[in-house]
Amino acid sequence: MGNGNMGIGSIIVVFLYLTFMLLLGAFASRKIKSASDFIVAGKNLGFWLFVMLILGSTTSGMTLLGVAGLGYIGGWPTFWEQIFVPLTCAVAIVIYGYKLYEVCKEKEFLTLQDYLAYRFESPKAVRVISSLAVLTTSLIYLVGQYTAIAIVLRWLLGIPQMQALLVGALIVVIYVLLGGLYAISWTTLFQGFIIFFGVLIIAPIVIKSAGGLSTINSTMATIDTNLVRLAFPQQHPPYVGYAFATPLFLISFFFLLAMGLGSAPHIVNNAIAVKDKKYFKWSPLVVFVMYILIMYLIKISGMAVRTLVVNGLVTLEKPDDSFLVGVKYALPPISWAIFAVVILAAVMSTTDRLLLVIGSCCGWDFYKQIFKKNASGEKVTFVSRIAVIIFGFISFLLAIKPPVLLAWLIWMGIGIMLATFVVPIVFGLYWKRANRYGAVWSMVAGYISAIIFGAYAKFVKPLPVHFSFYAFLISIVVMIVISLVTKKPDDNLIESSHTGLFIREK
Repeated sequence: MGNGNMGIGSIIVVFLYLTFMLLLGAFASRKIKSASDFIVAGKNLGFWLFVMLILGSTTSGMTLLGVAGLGYIGGWPTFWEQIFVPLTCAVAIVIYGYKLYEVCKEKEFLTLQDYLAYRFESPKAVRVISSLAVLTTSLIYLVGQYTAIAIVLRWLLGIPQMQALLVGALIVVIYVLLGGLYAISWTTLFQGFIIFFGVLIIAPIVIKSAGGLSTINSTMATIDTNLVRLAFPQQHPPYVGYAFATPLFLISFFFLLAMGLGSAPHIVNNAIAVKDKKYFKWSPLVVFVMYILIMYLIKISGMAVRTLVVNGLVTLEKPDDSFLVGVKYALPPISWAIFAVVILAAVMSTTDRLLLVIGSCCGWDFYKQIFKKNASGEKVTFVSRIAVIIFGFISFLLAIKPPVLLAWLIWMGIGIMLATFVVPIVFGLYWKRANRYGAVWSMVAGYISAIIFGAYAKFVKPLPVHFSFYAFLISIVVMIVISLVTKKPDDNLIESSHTGLFIREK
């Protein structure tokens, strides 16, 4: 795929970057004295560590490559994605994070599953169902991240996919094992600034090389006039494969990305680890602005490369390579090393967070809370680390020959989050009547129906909205109906879990 002529200087830069990540992990390992230190960094994250952790957990390697690819094939109607995804960061902090932080601080909870098990008085059922959903979606996501690592390292270093995968996987697993969330937050602070300033510098050069916005828009309009509109015409099935971003589909896309992705434990758990709740005041706006800037620049870069292809200046194997191709065309070879580090930073900042969620899910939620209540912090951290190794290896094996349906798998993962987590979190935080039975059955109904609708949309017939929207509606109905026909929760529980129609108590 790539050319192996990256140059010895560039290889040294990438090598130094990867070494620095490992050293940060080793340094962070000295702070690990308990399971809380490993899983939530001792609930000690400062403002910029928190902001960059939210940004980095959401900005994956598939984001950088996939967003440009979507811009390449779908043009401006897909730009809504770049409002909805930054919204996920704001929603995770404001709608979920503020209250979760209060409850988790008072009760010394370490994970989202701790909160759900407490709020719904279900130490086993809710915890097991939510943990299974966490493991399913995180594993799906991880395969996508490792695949992105392999694409980038293969392209840049000209090494075989197997070697590229091995290098990326080993480094991430090692620094997560060493330092837990301390290592992840420090590496992500570093990686977050690299992503932000890297894209800010690189993307405008790619856009300018295609002739700027007016040339890009006029070229896209010659391919299909709808590529420069706000949405594709509302018709089902779409008139062509890429014209899926119709008004109806975009409504479901809002819920999927702004609500579903924000409920993902690898994003929302960051709110539990904050040092001070005053950080919630400005962090939603700061993350939103930073993210929206990056995403629009990458999206327009994809359209810029489409313009370059139409004008015969570059050739492209597949849309997901568009950002790579644009950089190669527009920037001198010396800057490839910087670009390599930007993409690797994006991939690793999500991958490490996912691995830690899996580790804490196995060590804290399954081992300590279900199998061995009196397990020591050292034992919990040990089991978490073993889980990181096992799942790191499983996702590595799956990524060696990634499924052809990779993008579909990732959307399936986010769809499962929307259908499984959003209803119990939102109703648990804000509706006093929501109870254990409503939560258990809404999660089961959401999880199963998301898989059924996802398979139907992929293998039988496309749906007019994102498949997860139906599962989400089913989950809402089940929560409301079952909670209303069964016993209401105890008033003391409602008070101690800060449940009610408010974000901040008076």
